[in-house]
Amino acid sequence: MKDFVHLHVHSDYSLLDGACRIPQLVKRAKELGMHTMAITDHGVMYGVIDFYKACQKEGIKPILGCEVYTAARSHLDKDPRLDSEQGHLILLAKDETGYKNLMKLVSLGFTDGYYYKPRIDYDQLAEYSQGLIALSACLGGDIPQKLLNQDFNGARDLALKLDTIMGRGNFYLELQYNGLEEQKRVNAELVRLSEETGIPLVATNDVHYIQKEDCRAQEILICIQTGKT
Repeated sequence: MKDFVHLHVHSDYSLLDGACRIPQLVKRAKELGMHTMAITDHGVMYGVIDFYKACQKEGIKPILGCEVYTAARSHLDKDPRLDSEQGHLILLAKDETGYKNLMKLVSLGFTDGYYYKPRIDYDQLAEYSQGLIALSACLGGDIPQKLLNQDFNGARDLALKLDTIMGRGNFYLELQYNGLEEQKRVNAELVRLSEETGIPLVATNDVHYIQKEDCRAQEILICIQTGKT
């Protein structure tokens, strides 16, 4: 596993969602011989300093990121009929400028765009895109959602828009393998989308817990979050 780099990882700072405590997470990556790993908590960067220090201690290169929430329209729109749902987008800092821009975007999500979740829009992303790499995220991403709704043309248009915003080589279509039938369908369409647009693919694993036996604890967190059993 040493050559695989996790680029989509949720610590317990993804509240009631991630079950990875940072010290144990980084230690496990070290045990597996991994040399680099990202942190991409939902909407926040609360864990990045602890993560950075833990990675430094274990000799692992840290990639600081966030899975931001995207507004359905503008980040200023807050109509419960149109704006209560958010998309997902992975942002990773590739240098100090990117880290500062990521902090700016996450802060704006809370101070200006907060509605159910801290949200940003694509105009804000365009303003603060320098030094950042974007991935199209999980099934909750805007592009996968369009593909699930059989809107391939809409997914292609959005992919090209993001490719323009980020700059060629800084936006990737994100493949995951989690056994979900919806994911299998989306993966096939993402491959087609990559072939048509030239936008590269990247494989991620959407980590929420460390050991296989931790799945029950993570399921309980989700039940608490969603009010379900």
